[in-house]
Amino acid sequence: MYRVWPLLVTAAVFALVVPVFGAPGVTIGATPNDTYVGDTVTLAGTVTGIRTIAVYLYVAGPGLDPGGVTLDNLNIPTGRGLFTTAPVNMENGNWSYSWDTSVILGTLKPGNYTVHVVTSPLERMRFNEGESASAGVTFHPPPVTEAETPVDPVLPVAALGIAGILVTGAWLKRE
Repeated sequence: MYRVWPLLVTAAVFALVVPVFGAPGVTIGATPNDTYVGDTVTLAGTVTGIRTIAVYLYVAGPGLDPGGVTLDNLNIPTGRGLFTTAPVNMENGNWSYSWDTSVILGTLKPGNYTVHVVTSPLERMRFNEGESASAGVTFHPPPVTEAETPVDPVLPVAALGIAGILVTGAWLKRE
């Protein structure tokens, strides 16, 4: 009986510890999380407990489909195979994605958005604990830049006058 106890204790510890270490998990962070429409936001995180080559990203926010849209084209609802993907480093589980909001299709309005990451496109529908994560990003209107001052109307007229004098002088010199 004394030889069975260490075996039982080892089995109990193994049963409690292995699911914790083997549980799938994904994280996400956004840098900066308070920015301007048109800036680039770096999304990064880790995947643990599973081996995958990519994570799936989508965004929800003002004026967008309530189920979320792709990050590249705000007009395309996610699902049915349509996601933005980010490759996962198979050695350490890290992933990152640069979201350049100056080159996306659709209108990104100022406001609060939530970027979601899932380990499988099917997880979007189920939201299993640990297999999805989200990060908030606040977009402000782009900074207002001063309009360029137009050229003074006198300058083009003066340039034409000088050009006319030079052409007339060259024509008179030929005669």
